[in-house]
Amino acid sequence: MPEQRNLLLTIRYQGTNYHGFQVQKNAVTVAQVLQDALESVLGAREDIKGCSRTDSGVHANMFCVSVKTNSKIPCQSLIRALNVKLPYDIAVTDCREVPLDFHARYDCKGKRYLYQINNSEIKNPFAYRLQYDYRYPIDVEKCNRECKYFIGTHDFSSFCAANSSVEDHVRTITNCGMTRNGDLVTFFVEGDGFLYNMVRIMVGTILEIAAGTKPEGCIPQILEQKDRSAAGATAPAWGLYLDQVFYDWHKPENESEG
Repeated sequence: MPEQRNLLLTIRYQGTNYHGFQVQKNAVTVAQVLQDALESVLGAREDIKGCSRTDSGVHANMFCVSVKTNSKIPCQSLIRALNVKLPYDIAVTDCREVPLDFHARYDCKGKRYLYQINNSEIKNPFAYRLQYDYRYPIDVEKCNRECKYFIGTHDFSSFCAANSSVEDHVRTITNCGMTRNGDLVTFFVEGDGFLYNMVRIMVGTILEIAAGTKPEGCIPQILEQKDRSAAGATAPAWGLYLDQVFYDWHKPENESEG
């Protein structure tokens, strides 16, 4: 019997047509479509381990999946074969062999998320479901000052969906800010882990501060309250992108742009 290999696949996808990454019984997900392609190429339906869960409609510039297989297909050949089988909105960008005990989720050291906002009074039809159309003015410099309050180790209970079953709400944020390129405003955040809806609630809160419906400098107090109702609304899913996944061979850099 061929020796088993553990492969780390890097994929990217547009999440518009999917109910998130994780397999669900009654909905089409990225994991299901990827497993279908793998089964077609490898001849067996292998179990896959994703680096994270993404909600319905959320996108990924980089998402990592580990899969164990007895197939001898070289990594580059597997990339080509999978991209033939996958639909237009999912692509495999890399494949590498990793140790057998490697796990795409548990060996992840951190993640970087982006949230894309079309800050214009005119909607962008070419970015439908890829950016959040938000027509009210955003003072990026002011928002950047507010974003800095997220940096550090905090209890993010106020920025976690109320129906989350996770008990430990302490996370460390290493970088956070906002940039503008014309009408495109990008919120970015890096950390060791994120709670359910955490990034979208962070964005919603920052936008409420930008609009003046929440006062400047309120984020430390919101964190202290540990109460979901203290934070802002949850921004729509379609503006969110998992941008990078960090492992030992690719640690995050403290950069200040999105």
